Amino acid sequence: MAKESMKAREVKRAKLVAKYAEKRKALKEAGDYDALQKLPRNSMPIRMHNRCNITGRPKGYMRQFGLSRIQFREMANNGLIPGVKKASW
Repeated sequence: MAKESMKAREVKRAKLVAKYAEKRKALKEAGDYDALQKLPRNSMPIRMHNRCNITGRPKGYMRQFGLSRIQFREMANNGLIPGVKKASW
């Protein structure tokens, strides 16, 4: 499990990105790069990091499911993810 502070930091970044998205887009179209640099750093979408929705693990993240590989495997084996089953041949 990730530290709660790391999860909270990512939530805060996501809120800032959403808050400044329109302003950032308008400044880019206008070519006003000085004003862009004055926006908060965490309002840049590139600074966000994908994390597992359950554990907050940053590595081994599967975009399609929003889970880390470990949680994905546990949930798939328990039949909690619809349409996913273990391969056998």
